Amino acid sequence: MAMTASFVIWNVFAPIAGQIQELFHLSSIQKSVLIATPVLLGSILRIPLGIYTDRFGGRRVFAGTMLFLTLPLLMAGWAQTYEMLLLCALFIGMAGTTFAINTTYVSRWFAPERQGFVLGLAGLGNFGGAIASYTLPSLLNRYGLSWVFWGLAMMIFVITLFFWAGTRDLPPPAKVKTFKQSMEVLKEDSTWYLSMFYFLTFGSFVAFGAYLPTLFKDLFNMSTTDAGMKTAGFIVIATLIRPLGGWVADRIGSRKVLAVVFSGIVVSALLMVASLHHFAGFSAGYLLAACLLGVGNGAVFKMVPEVSTGNTGAVTGIVGAAGGVGGFFPPILLGVIKEITGSYTLGFIILMLFACVCLWMNIATGRNQAARQKISASLVKER
Repeated sequence: MAMTASFVIWNVFAPIAGQIQELFHLSSIQKSVLIATPVLLGSILRIPLGIYTDRFGGRRVFAGTMLFLTLPLLMAGWAQTYEMLLLCALFIGMAGTTFAINTTYVSRWFAPERQGFVLGLAGLGNFGGAIASYTLPSLLNRYGLSWVFWGLAMMIFVITLFFWAGTRDLPPPAKVKTFKQSMEVLKEDSTWYLSMFYFLTFGSFVAFGAYLPTLFKDLFNMSTTDAGMKTAGFIVIATLIRPLGGWVADRIGSRKVLAVVFSGIVVSALLMVASLHHFAGFSAGYLLAACLLGVGNGAVFKMVPEVSTGNTGAVTGIVGAAGGVGGFFPPILLGVIKEITGSYTLGFIILMLFACVCLWMNIATGRNQAARQKISASLVKER
């Protein structure tokens, strides 16, 4: 519930960006920057907040983060300039850090062999993006822009009270690692390729959730409400299927699942490129992408406990940050591509190429891991 509420706030700008563009007379690039800005801080700060959740407990860190969000939301309601709204958007991005807090908090309660499915369930907080897409345009039309932000400030305050009353922390670990010790996971190759995989899967999920309303309006002349509802459908599908990705990865292994996911993303990107002005074909492409990205998100985080059981917070924060950053650049890139070329085609081609790179990395690192395990088994047998 807490992550869902936080993700409504994290996604506040995407569904209403069109109206904000008209109110503040923004260019396409300015609108794209506004949509992407909350993603930036919410991604980078996942690293320290994941580590501090390990150290201080998820209850305190989660509640403190949600209370902080009331401040930029209240300020945004009084913003009269684009620059002020952009500053508020930066700090509203703190809502995105709750993913790392949530994942680190939940993972400590369950054994590694169960964490694929459990973390998939925890990831259902992504529903917040669908709720934002479905409700915020109507809220704006009825009460105005200021009350969108003030209403969310009141909502998150109430949710914080419920969260504090209904949760507890496990005892802290016997030995608490320093920030520097926690960041030693950066020396592991697996941390980097997991980050790259999540950059693609979760980054694309965030980017689609943020930019689909704009694509629907530009390509198919939809109203803001219709575009928001269709975007909500994308988010619901990708979110609901995430536990399935973790569950399947628990049984057949994350690498096999990700091989299918990356191959499918190539197909979906090609389908969207071929049907940018044909709604039926484009719908098939983005709905296929929703399924694949949801499954991929669940499978990637199944691999986190395999990388490090003692530094779950650090790995979660780093990988989560990579996914968030993956959602920051595409909206801006799409805005720039549209301004320069007049079309979104190049953006989907880049998505396809990046999926090919991730597919190759998944196969290559899997072979290397299998070779190391075979050598280790031979050494043990000789001894």
